[in-house]
Amino acid sequence: MSEQSTIPIDKEIDARGSFCPGPLLELIRGVKSVPIGGVVAVLSSDPGSNKDIPLWIDKAKHEYLGAFPASDHTRFMVRKLH
Repeated sequence: MSEQSTIPIDKEIDARGSFCPGPLLELIRGVKSVPIGGVVAVLSSDPGSNKDIPLWIDKAKHEYLGAFPASDHTRFMVRKLH
């Protein structure tokens, strides 16, 4: 499997079927709910997330762990740094 399977996830959010800015807002709430060092994954079927989520992670100064495409969604992973 891919490297994402080796990263322990503290919180996974299923935002498939939600449209912009829904997946991003769910991710922001998720990041706030985990401790520093925690990993949040959000599943999104919205193509806008491919741009919005990495930009927010960079702006918020968290660690972007990657985007992992599947057949009907993409799993975006972020580590909370502060």
